[in-house]
Amino acid sequence: MNIALVGCGTVGSGVVRILQTSTESIRQRTGRSIQLRHVVVQNPGKPRNVDLSGIAVSDDIQSVLSDPQIQVVIHVVGGISPAREDVIRLLNSGKDVITANKALLYAHGEELFALAGKLNRTICFEAAVAGGIPIISAVNTALTANRIISIEAILNGTSNFILTRMLDLRQTYDDVLKEAQTRGYAEADPMMDVDGTDAAQKLSILTWLAWGTWVRLEDIVRQGIQQIELLDLLVAQELGYRVKLLAISHLANGRLEVSVQPTLVRSGRAVAMTNGADNIVSIEGDAVGLVRISGAGAGQMPTASAVIADLIDYATGRAAITFQSILRQQAMPPVSLQPQEELSRRYYLRFTVADRPHVLADIADILGRHEISISSVRQDETEDIDDESGVARLVIMTHRTTEGRLRNADTEIAALSSIRGDRIRMPIAD
Repeated sequence: MNIALVGCGTVGSGVVRILQTSTESIRQRTGRSIQLRHVVVQNPGKPRNVDLSGIAVSDDIQSVLSDPQIQVVIHVVGGISPAREDVIRLLNSGKDVITANKALLYAHGEELFALAGKLNRTICFEAAVAGGIPIISAVNTALTANRIISIEAILNGTSNFILTRMLDLRQTYDDVLKEAQTRGYAEADPMMDVDGTDAAQKLSILTWLAWGTWVRLEDIVRQGIQQIELLDLLVAQELGYRVKLLAISHLANGRLEVSVQPTLVRSGRAVAMTNGADNIVSIEGDAVGLVRISGAGAGQMPTASAVIADLIDYATGRAAITFQSILRQQAMPPVSLQPQEELSRRYYLRFTVADRPHVLADIADILGRHEISISSVRQDETEDIDDESGVARLVIMTHRTTEGRLRNADTEIAALSSIRGDRIRMPIAD
């Protein structure tokens, strides 16, 4: 079977390495020999840490499009454009596609899957969500006897690494972010990782697979970790929780509740104990109950592993059958979304306030008027300053309330003259 590779950066190099070191194993699993004929890169003359001798290397994807012997193309170029245009041209030229590009599938998956279905082509995308964790395969094959009830996951290793290291080393967000960048866990511009965008895009893909419903970013209650301070992690720990950037899709009363937020999770739960750059996905099915899969959610070799798994499925014919099954399932009517304002949870609220009388009473009054019940209040002892120039950290745990009530209350609280700096609001997952 003849294949081509578009992109030979971090993941692409890992793919080549597995192809070269596991040739016999792959042949035994597929019953076929795999021949890498073309590699397309931006700079063909650039030195690479894999041996491409004997393989045609160019910067022109046309060399792949015009080769009738190429059956499937592994496309591991990031971003939206020209990735979208590449995939469309590949499908139209009669090639099947294996991709690791979650941003592309989030933005244009509906279009690309429809085109592939029309052309009787196949798109494989295990590596697009949670790196080396075989979650796409689990949802598409092993769990198809189930009606999925909920998905709860850590889908971004960068954020999980930062939150873990902050607590373990008692360091600030900025200090740990620098470490994550040095280790290669975070990009020079880490915004999509830390603001929840990356996790939300992956959750959107999983939600589509589970319920046939495309969820856009604007429909997701989304919050990043940039404003989380060490204090929040320490207080949460004292209360028996760990803070995790939790991605949740939950079917309740016929509607989907979808959110990506830093969340207080009970310390004994598996998701709370998933540390460092690892990911975890917990899926609840009506027949099987709760299934958890965890492991490396990113990185060169875990992601390359998922790409090669797709290649093996493709070579054996499983991928084409699975993809057609996905398309049939997605033809079902979509599930409606729960309005963001109606999401109901308990919450952790943290305020930095002027250290003077009546501040707590003012905040409690606003919360009360919005029907938000207080479960507990915590304020550490502060220095006695006569001129009231000091500040205090106030933590309030609420009983169950709605996102809409909290948003409305927060607008009023923000206008108080006693508020200093950022206000933190995190849901609680017991």
